[in-house]
Amino acid sequence: MLVHYGGKLDIFLGELMDLTVRVAMLESSPDNYIKLDFELLRIELREFEALVSQLKDSLNSSSPMLDSLYAEIHNMTLIVNQLETLDKNNLEVIRIEFAKLQRKLEECQKEQDIVKPDIGNCNHTGIMSVSKPTLFQMNAHLNPGYQYGGWGKDSKPVRGHESMHWYGAYSSPTVYEFYLYSNYDKLTQRSSFTHHGLPQGYEGTGNNYIVHGNTVYYQAANPFRMSKLNLTSSVYSHRQVTKASESFTYTYSPNQYLDFSADEKGLWVMYATDEAKGKIVVAKIDEKSFGIENEWTTSAFKPLVGNAFMVCGVMYATRPGDLKTEEIYYSYDTETGEEKYMSIPLQKFQEKYTNLHYNPTDQRLYMYNNGYYVSYSVRFNKE
Repeated sequence: MLVHYGGKLDIFLGELMDLTVRVAMLESSPDNYIKLDFELLRIELREFEALVSQLKDSLNSSSPMLDSLYAEIHNMTLIVNQLETLDKNNLEVIRIEFAKLQRKLEECQKEQDIVKPDIGNCNHTGIMSVSKPTLFQMNAHLNPGYQYGGWGKDSKPVRGHESMHWYGAYSSPTVYEFYLYSNYDKLTQRSSFTHHGLPQGYEGTGNNYIVHGNTVYYQAANPFRMSKLNLTSSVYSHRQVTKASESFTYTYSPNQYLDFSADEKGLWVMYATDEAKGKIVVAKIDEKSFGIENEWTTSAFKPLVGNAFMVCGVMYATRPGDLKTEEIYYSYDTETGEEKYMSIPLQKFQEKYTNLHYNPTDQRLYMYNNGYYVSYSVRFNKE
């Protein structure tokens, strides 16, 4: 296991993500192709190759993962050296190769974990820390103007669709379409997707939607209500939440009145009420009836909160730190009513984000960060 090299791998990952973003931005702006510095790419790839070589030499035993990563970097160096023209096809080759490298690096990072995540269980006392981002990539439209949206995995996948990923993004805080990808690689390579457009009268607003049980849960725009779309049957269902107020939204998210979340305990929706004077109320959703089965009022004042999410029946709220940092600062346990204050940093690359949710199938956080996909692994305090 790569237990002692996490720091080097984190640095490696940050540099690799920078290269990935540069290539994505070049693809989205053809006029900038000439600025792609192939010699700089060669230098940086040689540095990556040297780093992995050092890691290999430092291990007492062989590491198939590092051997594979080393081979990928060497192959990409050959590809870059063979490129002779600055056309879109070559940029596409580079983008795909960077995606492969990034995926292998993520696998290396997973390999270094001493304790494997206990998926599906809640034998811990809460979040201890959040990793550095392990994915940072511009949205599938390659459009930085698509600042609103979300992405992630199905939090309760149906058989045969365990690897399905979803994505939606827009230039305004509206919701009108989603893209489904059969797996992670298809998402990062922007290929082989299924498109679902919301028909007139079913559009949404705000961006804290999720996919749970092959169903999209989102906030309908007019009239204001919670809605769901079954991705298999294309059947819509709606329920009004009479207590939910349209006067309070998150710091970064216009019109975000209903925030859907899923965890090990099931499906939830969070909203503020006038009765609670803008504080967040956590509500448990009965999935069969699509109704509210219980509610808990927290002390988190929604307009000061960046976003919120559920883990093992506990709501966690974030607030802005500096331009590159968010802070998980508050939790509310729906089982015990216990409130806690904490300071867990969450690194981000852009100041604003519009979707943050936890997925219990892999114990990761998914963020849509001002046009970019970002994800994090969550580590827990063990009992």
